[in-house]
Amino acid sequence: MAVTQREVAQGGGFLVRETPPQEIFTPEDLNDEQKMMGKVTREFIESEVTPKTEQIEHQDWDLTVKLFRKAGELGLLSVDIPTKYGGLGIDLITSLVIAEQMIEGGSFAISVLDHTGIGSLPIAWFGNTEQKRRYLPLLATGAKIGSYALTEPVSGSDALGAKTKAVLSPDGKYYILNGTKQFITNAGFADLYITYAKVDGDKFTGFIIDKNTPGVTLGPEEKKMGIKGT
Repeated sequence: MAVTQREVAQGGGFLVRETPPQEIFTPEDLNDEQKMMGKVTREFIESEVTPKTEQIEHQDWDLTVKLFRKAGELGLLSVDIPTKYGGLGIDLITSLVIAEQMIEGGSFAISVLDHTGIGSLPIAWFGNTEQKRRYLPLLATGAKIGSYALTEPVSGSDALGAKTKAVLSPDGKYYILNGTKQFITNAGFADLYITYAKVDGDKFTGFIIDKNTPGVTLGPEEKKMGIKGT
């Protein structure tokens, strides 16, 4: 029996190379668990989110937070979080299936996908053990809502152009951050912010900042053209 090594896609290479049919994943390949999670997500959006679209678009943050809690009860926030930290620890395809159905929820979907992706995964992938134990179980249920503070008034996609600076305190116990972030999805109702800064103005890294941290202030809500409920 000949065994061939499957080529690992690099960047956008999959767009230009020949792809064997057996490597293409289609909905027909979904297993029962994946289909079930997709069904649960679709029913949640249709029954709980779509009827309240107008309230969400008018920035009823209390409602948004309540919907987060319900999504957490259904396991829709914890697919990518390891079981040892309160998550479901299911495969990436299940996460994709949930996202596909969730996006029908408009603004609310953007808030959820921000929370489950860039608001949680930095801790799941790169946090230390204490950080994972402290935050991931709460993020998995929606008891805490995450956000991702990268963009600044003078930088966005140019991440390394950020001006926010972190300096170690004189006693060496914590970092002092100074800077301004802008266009931060979920910031108005989030409990923690994955915030990026340059240590000593040079070494780029991320910090977990709780909303009640001294010195953290929120500016006025941005006037957006669409997805106003984020």
